[in-house]
Amino acid sequence: MTNNDILKKLRVALMLRDDEIVEILELVDFRISKSEIGAFCRKEGHPKYRECGDQVLRNFLNGLVIHLRGTKENPKNPKEVLNKPKAQKSIPERKFDKPKKKPDLGYVKYKNKKKS
Repeated sequence: MTNNDILKKLRVALMLRDDEIVEILELVDFRISKSEIGAFCRKEGHPKYRECGDQVLRNFLNGLVIHLRGTKENPKNPKEVLNKPKAQKSIPERKFDKPKKKPDLGYVKYKNKKKS
């Protein structure tokens, strides 16, 4: 099993998005872009595929420990972290107007109508 497989399986099991993985890596002062995370999660034959190095996986696992357990000074309960609802991007409320009237389709001139 490769480092890419481990990263992909943890990503799916913990339901993490690319930006959340970037935030987890920033907990251990490791900077990486979302596009690099996407490259690690691609299939092996893909032209943009990139191998996940040991350093990236090690820092991700260390950051994941801090993300789930917290630090010694500020401990967290991992169950609460995993069960916490994810913050969704705010979607502006749509105001629904009255349903629009459908146009009258009683008499429509068809272009492909057979001529009698």
